[in-house]
Amino acid sequence: MNTIQKHLFIALTALGIAGAAVAQTAAVQAPQGRHAHAASQEERAAHKAERQAKRAERQAQRVAKLRAELKITPQQEAAFAAYLAAGKPAGRADGRGFDRAQLAALPAPQRMQQRIERQKQRTARMEARLAALNNLYAVLTPEQKQVLDSKAMRFGGKHRGHRGGHGGHHGERGAALQS
Repeated sequence: MNTIQKHLFIALTALGIAGAAVAQTAAVQAPQGRHAHAASQEERAAHKAERQAKRAERQAQRVAKLRAELKITPQQEAAFAAYLAAGKPAGRADGRGFDRAQLAALPAPQRMQQRIERQKQRTARMEARLAALNNLYAVLTPEQKQVLDSKAMRFGGKHRGHRGGHGGHHGERGAALQS
């Protein structure tokens, strides 16, 4: 009976040591999968380029679909191209994104002034888009206008189909605030 206990104790100890060794080698390996923080700069750049290529491909498909649904004629092509160009998002000239740390370092009046300037830029881009839309609308037939009216709100939107917010539909909150 005593020898069985000794053999069992030795076997369990060996399993414990083997399990610890496996756990140590797993901890040493670099993380893989979605949270691979050890990805190199080149890998991140490659993934970014791949995402941008896929986004450009999807955008080209949407443009082709809209062009086909509107049945754009050669005479309307220039106005349609101007409409598409006006709808492209504007990037920064230096290629950098918004810098929160830089904005936080500014005094409150300067932060407000920068926000006003950015809003003026957005308004100017929206006015340019409106002008391009009006030019396109002027050359479309009534049937094409009807198609564009049904598609224009969905076309080019940044968050198509995403409602967001904290629970409920946006209209529910507005109705609750009015009562």
